[in-house]
Amino acid sequence: MSHGADMAPDPAAIRKIIHIDMDAFFASVEQRDHPELRGKPVAVGGSSARGVVAAASYEARVYGVRSAMPSVRAARLCPDLIFVRHRFEVYRAVSAQIRDIFADYTPLIEPLSLDEAYLDVTDHLWPGQTATQVAKEIRARIRDTTQLTASAGVSYNKFLAKLASDQNKPDGLCVITPDRGPDFVLTLPVGKFHGIGPQTARKMNAMGIQTGADLRAQDLDFLLRRFGKAGRYYWNISRGVDHRRVSPDRVRKSVGAENTYSADLMQMDQIEQALLPLADKVWQHVGRHELQGRTVTLKVKFSDFQQITRARSLGRPVASQAEMLAIALDLAATVLPDPRGVRLLGITLSGFETDHDNAQLDLFGGADPAG
Repeated sequence: MSHGADMAPDPAAIRKIIHIDMDAFFASVEQRDHPELRGKPVAVGGSSARGVVAAASYEARVYGVRSAMPSVRAARLCPDLIFVRHRFEVYRAVSAQIRDIFADYTPLIEPLSLDEAYLDVTDHLWPGQTATQVAKEIRARIRDTTQLTASAGVSYNKFLAKLASDQNKPDGLCVITPDRGPDFVLTLPVGKFHGIGPQTARKMNAMGIQTGADLRAQDLDFLLRRFGKAGRYYWNISRGVDHRRVSPDRVRKSVGAENTYSADLMQMDQIEQALLPLADKVWQHVGRHELQGRTVTLKVKFSDFQQITRARSLGRPVASQAEMLAIALDLAATVLPDPRGVRLLGITLSGFETDHDNAQLDLFGGADPAG
């Protein structure tokens, strides 16, 4: 556009954000530690009739195997699929190694889960150094230190940095510069946008909003009427605009993890197994931030999209991950199994001793937790 220079933001105000996403993290750790699994389709999770895939290697994804898929379906799609038990303590240790590398470049690190994080390096670059050079260096150090690959996205805001890290997976790097940002989103399906989940994408598709260009064509009032306050976020991201800061030390009123399942969970042992990684995600984050919560909430969405929550509060902080999981299982037993089947489960811990604001961290975000 001829007037693009007039519209460009002040270069001094442009942030430099890196999104690092480990490639098929859980499955890649298993292939690293067990050489006989390398190059083969691997699923982390239980292989029982009621098992759920926690993560899938790229060799398995070729067959359509995805995280959160029932193991029986995964085995049908890929008859040679090798199931391995999860080892969350190992994944956590590797994640800590990666976090230590990030900390050499910036204190502004916002982890989304064990395997991905945002870094704001705007004010932490050497003279002449670029954010792209930092991303390359971080990826090389991750490979040297862990023998694992990471993909990186570099851009001027969080939304575009995360989109960029998905572009050249696995083991890729993508940079979206300020002049490319607004147009980059135009051809992408709205379902690819971080912050637009499967249900919202379906709702948008039903309105004829298929791509970023379709989304940009809607006026703000329409989006606010149809989607509430999220409408403003959708209006902004369709223009490549995202004002959210990289927030390393947000104090949270709740920490939650949830997942939407590609096939409905019908049996109680399926549900119990699906709650395990959710509890681990929540507790890992709570531990890192030294939070102590008293209230456990279970969220259940049925196949007809009816949603319910059940909560239990203790007179003291929840003592351990095992206790939090036990409470969630107790709550589940009061409402499940249900003939409709379960399409989404979530666990949230709240009632922290140091409540300051109302941010909630969604650790799974409906995406592949080990991308």
